[in-house]
Amino acid sequence: MTRRLQLSAVLLAWLLATGSHWDLVQTVAWGRMIGNYARDMSMVEAIRLTFTSGKLCRMCEAVQEAKQQQSDATVPGGKLDGKVLLVFQPAPHVVIDVPALERWVPADDTWSGRGRASPPVPPPRELRA
Repeated sequence: MTRRLQLSAVLLAWLLATGSHWDLVQTVAWGRMIGNYARDMSMVEAIRLTFTSGKLCRMCEAVQEAKQQQSDATVPGGKLDGKVLLVFQPAPHVVIDVPALERWVPADDTWSGRGRASPPVPPPRELRA
């Protein structure tokens, strides 16, 4: 339960930090405008008038002002006058040298098992008493 609550809190903080709450308010404003226009005209005409009219409702004006203030507040001192140049330092080239492998010499009998005692033939069996 706490993991789900943490994820929900992080998602809410991200949405608020990016200004998505204004999009939600704008959607509600459009819904109200469509509903008000649909009382007097057809739904298609109400939708067309909502999105094409130059006359904004109070909620739309509030959202527009808030988004403008938010975009002005993100840059210290107001709007930018020029481009922001990002300078990245080149990463150093890393060279990893593969160590030289020693070659196996077939004449080396230490690994071949020569000189060891061979297993007893036939193998010992379980003794039953």
